Amino acid sequence: MIRDQHKLDTLLAEVHDWVREVAHPNENRVAELNTVPDDIVSDMAKRGFFGWSIPEEYGGLGFSTEELVMAAMELSQSAVAYRARVGTNTGIGSEALVADGTEVQKQKYLPLMARGEATGCLALTEPDAGSEATNIGTTARRVGDHYVLNGMKRYITNAPIADLFTVLARTDPDSTGARGITAFLVERNFEGLSTSDPYEMMGQAGSPVGEVYFNDCIVPAENVIGGVEGVGFKTTMKVLNKQRIHLAALCTGPAIRMLDMAMDHATGRRQFGQPVVEFQLVAALLADCRAEIEAARQLVLATARSRDEGKDIALEASICKYFASEMCGRVADRCVQVFGGAGYVANHSSIERYYRDVRLFRLYEGTSQIHQINIVKQMQKRRSAQEAGI
Repeated sequence: MIRDQHKLDTLLAEVHDWVREVAHPNENRVAELNTVPDDIVSDMAKRGFFGWSIPEEYGGLGFSTEELVMAAMELSQSAVAYRARVGTNTGIGSEALVADGTEVQKQKYLPLMARGEATGCLALTEPDAGSEATNIGTTARRVGDHYVLNGMKRYITNAPIADLFTVLARTDPDSTGARGITAFLVERNFEGLSTSDPYEMMGQAGSPVGEVYFNDCIVPAENVIGGVEGVGFKTTMKVLNKQRIHLAALCTGPAIRMLDMAMDHATGRRQFGQPVVEFQLVAALLADCRAEIEAARQLVLATARSRDEGKDIALEASICKYFASEMCGRVADRCVQVFGGAGYVANHSSIERYYRDVRLFRLYEGTSQIHQINIVKQMQKRRSAQEAGI
């Protein structure tokens, strides 16, 4: 759902230019420093990048899902670190609060996140709660007017730099599965919270990922999201369905960028007296990339519109994430092939960095295999509903 086409077009054009004038020239700098420099973070904040999906009444731009994915496709046509730096605020780091937070909670935290003054993150994954996300072992025990949290989280994007953590913990010690899980807003300065140094990873330099530790962490009772115990996993599912669409858009942007790079190379590189783009087997690689990118783009946009219309998109969101992440991996592989030896040498092209960066897309927010399982489960669910006449 697009509310103001002219306003959106203006913003998308601004993001498009920013990516090429600021993001691309600084990609090597980000990789070398292994962080997005403060001057670039401040620039993104001034441009409102952190507040895209946060409602206007809390200082954000209040993007619909369709508007968000269009902006995400533009911003992500650059090194993953840029979109990851703002992505938790425009996605999983703020969505639980937007969806189910109390008015007091929203007033307190969302304006800070919209301005980029506070970075949020979602602390869900644990050593024994990854693909089986309901197997949460972190506990939260009520003591008077606060809770005491104990446990740890793993593979948390922006954890080393986050100011606000959306934490899933088990408040009912006798519960199993999704039942008895509560969502909390935990500030970095709360007693008992600490984080690890950023991991050393295969790719995505500049995007810090790490662990979160809760050692008798004191969290005020007023920081239970929505003020209700036991519904935290339901809140998270609301977040994840939208985030799957968002992430699919964030897989599509890098694919567009890699294809642009491959086209530039294929047009300029000459062999046997002609540009390599004129060789049919090279052209086929490029054509396959373009076709799959367009398929992903249209799928993401259609699913975003359906969500804005209030439709059940649990199936489509999973399809989006599965298809777009796998598509991006195939595009990366083909584009390196188009570059030939230069695609493997970092001194000659940054395509090798993109190749490493996008490999993670098929793993986080649900592996491709988990999404294949979920897609079939959702198909069965809809089939049963149809047969029951619901």
